[in-house]
Amino acid sequence: MAIKQMHNVGIVVEDLAATIDFFRELGLELEGQAMIEGEWAGRVTGLGDQHVEIAMTRTPDGHSRLELSRFIRPAVVADHRNAPVNALGYLRVMFAVDDIDDTLKRLRACGAELVGEVVRYEDAYRLCYIRGPEGLLIGLAQELG
Repeated sequence: MAIKQMHNVGIVVEDLAATIDFFRELGLELEGQAMIEGEWAGRVTGLGDQHVEIAMTRTPDGHSRLELSRFIRPAVVADHRNAPVNALGYLRVMFAVDDIDDTLKRLRACGAELVGEVVRYEDAYRLCYIRGPEGLLIGLAQELG
């Protein structure tokens, strides 16, 4: 077997505290925060001398993680947070939720905005995309039945 599991998905943000609060409201648990710096880290990323504040979050089932990173050094060089859903590259993270309407209500209080509308996919799911903090695109899926 080539891989054992997917460990995490990383998202670079400007306001780490607000983004942590948002994902905690969504239901992720904060595993911890740390400063990542030094020559070893730069060898992994190819960025050289870097200084990054990270927060690792996980889903309640413990199987999926989201790593939030705020780069102090080097400076962020690109911004694709508000790219449309048909832009090349990583698009979004999708979360399964128990109640999409309740989740939207709670996340709107944190500044989330519905991208299109909540739709029904056959008899299987209710789905939507939202823009979270800093324009991050997030999918929500409520299984039906």
